[in-house]
Amino acid sequence: MTPPATTEETGAPDAASAASARPKIGFVSLGCPKNLVDSEVMMGMLHHAGAELTAAADDAEIIVVNTCSFIDSAKQESVNTILEMVQHKQQNGGRAQRLIVAGCLVERYRDEIRKNIPEVDAVVGTGELESILAAAGLNPVPAAAADSPFNILPQSMVSRAASAVHQHSHPTEVGAQLEAESAAAVPSRAEGDARERAGRFSRAAWDGASAMLPEYLYSDATPRILSTPRASAYIKIAEGCDHPCGFCIIPQLRGKFRSRRMSSIVAEAENLIAQGVREITLIGQDTTCYGEDLGLTDGLAQLLEAVAALPGLRWLRFLYAYPNKVTTRLLETIARHDNIAKYLDVPLQHASPSVLKRMKRGGTPEHFLKLIEKARAIVPGIVLRTTFIVGFPGETEEDYKQLEDFVRAAKIDWLGVFTYSDEEGSAAFGLAEELKVPRRTIEARRRKLMKLQQKISAEAKAEWVGREFDLLIEGESEETELLWEGRTMLHAPEIDGKVFINDFGPHETLVPGTFYRAEITESHDYDVVARIIE
Repeated sequence: MTPPATTEETGAPDAASAASARPKIGFVSLGCPKNLVDSEVMMGMLHHAGAELTAAADDAEIIVVNTCSFIDSAKQESVNTILEMVQHKQQNGGRAQRLIVAGCLVERYRDEIRKNIPEVDAVVGTGELESILAAAGLNPVPAAAADSPFNILPQSMVSRAASAVHQHSHPTEVGAQLEAESAAAVPSRAEGDARERAGRFSRAAWDGASAMLPEYLYSDATPRILSTPRASAYIKIAEGCDHPCGFCIIPQLRGKFRSRRMSSIVAEAENLIAQGVREITLIGQDTTCYGEDLGLTDGLAQLLEAVAALPGLRWLRFLYAYPNKVTTRLLETIARHDNIAKYLDVPLQHASPSVLKRMKRGGTPEHFLKLIEKARAIVPGIVLRTTFIVGFPGETEEDYKQLEDFVRAAKIDWLGVFTYSDEEGSAAFGLAEELKVPRRTIEARRRKLMKLQQKISAEAKAEWVGREFDLLIEGESEETELLWEGRTMLHAPEIDGKVFINDFGPHETLVPGTFYRAEITESHDYDVVARIIE
């Protein structure tokens, strides 16, 4: 059972009258795809309970801001967005009467939000999604057994990042595992249990944080409204994280790692495909741990087998993999199915052994290069994505040079670089002050690494010219109405480069959410240009 949302201090509206009046609710969802799914679940619950969702801020009677608190810039964006929504609530022409703040910022700063932003009427943590109804003054409505709980919100009603107010094995073996997981007792993972005993999930130093760690998991029976384009959807297959990474507070924000039942995930995928979804991205803080707490071995590979076999699914991918969890069976599963994207997102975080040790990540550049070589050998043409953190406490110039050398050797297809963020509550926050790297040095290293990657990417994209791909059309480009945009199977939604279309070929126009055959005609540093040929 999760704690209720905080409504008692401000007086929630009468539930019956609010439900009968179908309050109009607008959403702002910030942060990662995992947060986006939480927003979609809350929207589904509200809609199912009688609320009407609106894309216009001025029409919203209730505004929900689902926040991110991963790093300083995300926290600042969350606070700025909350304050912006306060203005909507206070302005004379606006209809907003109630402001609800949800998500990771609530887990970290619950009391501070209440104290410093009194215009916030209720807070809902990451483990309290069902409490969104009480926060909005609505009563839950039981779903009819024959009804699908999933609803598709028209694309015209949503914008980027789900913001409605402004602003991302063999069949027999699988069957046996489905039975085994149903018979599993209380899910647990030895690594998570050990880390809990060692204090990994402690929030004692967080003034105002709830003592109870989030435990919530949605299921295929949970109402959910998609805010992504109609052809694409995310499915969250697990929640929380057990890893000890010294720079990260996600375990304290999201709780221990816990997997959804495979049968529930497959049922959700079937529901989505039945409603027109053709691209599914499986997400979790670490998808490669999937099923370990349910007693499964190579659970992600088994899950991919089960979902890939569903009729009507065109593309399937997963985000994110932990380096030492990428097994031979997982890679062979990717290679075996045409509809599983030849795409592997493995956040490596660094390539200096000393930095990785201080990060509590482990690994060496030699180990990482062997993993990359293995992935490319088993899955020909696989595209690799990773992220690195520069400026972690104690990072020397030699450490940084090792990272540069690794990037040159690995030739990663998609690469992102974060500057270290000193997060209170993380293990790295308590490291000696003299180990902290100056901000100017951190930013200089980030720019240098991205400049190096720019050259590597440009060379790789030049090799795409003349190749043919299936494109999923997303619509008119935000940059100019003269171009349209799409993605290949080798582009994850929103995070990778773009494919610009400047020639519709035999078509008068293109239909967003539809697949077309295209030829790459031009390349740039990260993006390519294509013409439709079928």
